[in-house]
Amino acid sequence: MKYTVVFEQTPNNWSAYVPDMPGCVATGGTREETELLMREAIGLHIEGLREDDEPIPEPGTWTATTEVQ
Repeated sequence: MKYTVVFEQTPNNWSAYVPDMPGCVATGGTREETELLMREAIGLHIEGLREDDEPIPEPGTWTATTEVQ
């Protein structure tokens, strides 16, 4: 499955979250590091859901960009 991940740059680091998985977040010093940590976080989140016999959420968030003047 592919999930949408939102990356946000702050003055001091990067953060990321998965809208379809509340509580699944990561932070890192660079976007690349944050992306790696986010992949690990998604894997751990899914593993935890399976262990708790909870349903794995289907991807349901998409993104797009819009140009404005």
